[in-house]
Amino acid sequence: MQLNTYLAFNGNCEEAMRFYEDVLSGEIKLMMRFSEAPPGEFPVTEEMKNQIMHCSLEFNGCTILASDNTQSNPGNNFSLSLGSDDEEQAVKIFNSLLEGGSIIMPFDTVFWGGKFGMLVDKFGIQWMMSTDHKSA
Repeated sequence: MQLNTYLAFNGNCEEAMRFYEDVLSGEIKLMMRFSEAPPGEFPVTEEMKNQIMHCSLEFNGCTILASDNTQSNPGNNFSLSLGSDDEEQAVKIFNSLLEGGSIIMPFDTVFWGGKFGMLVDKFGIQWMMSTDHKSA
């Protein structure tokens, strides 16, 4: 069984997924626009035709799925949680995601071990970043 997170955006799905592709050193495996649906199968307005119906991004054995949905309120009802055993990588990803966003909890040492931080990125998506606890 595999758990994937599915994100909904208000017209900027492609921009967001390309940003995540870069930050996470991933690869977009599929990006399908509403206009690519068979005629009559998925009726959309003219302005929605070039927006993303489905996108799949893979990185380090993980997958993020996403689409545009003009009725969504992304970022306020979930978080994406990333864990790393490489603190340098974790700091880099946290800081990259933070560009244009805001900190909920600074990335720092936590009482349960390792480091942890939370942020909202420039697309309104909430992220958690953590590193493994390392024994002294």
